[in-house]
Amino acid sequence: MTTLANRPNTALLVIDVQNGVVAGNHERDAVFERVAGLVDKAREEAIPVVWVQHNDENTIRDTDEWQIVPELSPDEAEPLIHKSYGDSFEDTTLESVLSDLAVGRLVVVGAQTDACVRSTLHGAFTRGYDTTLVSDAHTTEDLTEWGAPPPAQVISHTNLYWSFQAAPGRTAGIVESRDVDFA
Repeated sequence: MTTLANRPNTALLVIDVQNGVVAGNHERDAVFERVAGLVDKAREEAIPVVWVQHNDENTIRDTDEWQIVPELSPDEAEPLIHKSYGDSFEDTTLESVLSDLAVGRLVVVGAQTDACVRSTLHGAFTRGYDTTLVSDAHTTEDLTEWGAPPPAQVISHTNLYWSFQAAPGRTAGIVESRDVDFA
């Protein structure tokens, strides 16, 4: 299991579910319905829910685009990490928050699949976390005009390659939202 000592707990990590980030994303409403269900389940099971909120020149802090989508509401007691880079650990307090919660396993949901979700998965895994991507609870926008595959293929490919990640002393994988087990 995790290579992080004395980290037996699991957290749900919700990445960049912000108005400007997810506007027009692939299957947006269905994805956020599943994310909301996972947030509810985590809260019912007393599993920490950690929110990540991105800001940069396109997603400016305190604007409507920067706000968390109205379908999802962080509880005041839940950690909210502000970031400016794709990897949610980079130049943030995420590591210290997770350490304080004794978290060694992350269940990851959110946006953008091919940017911040992917960067954070890799960042967590290389830092020693067990990482599970919820295969039907992440999304991305259509970037085909810049040469990217269609969003459904980006999501599918990310699920495919994350299901085969391996490293000494850590686990990685995918699971559908209905099968998430925080235990």
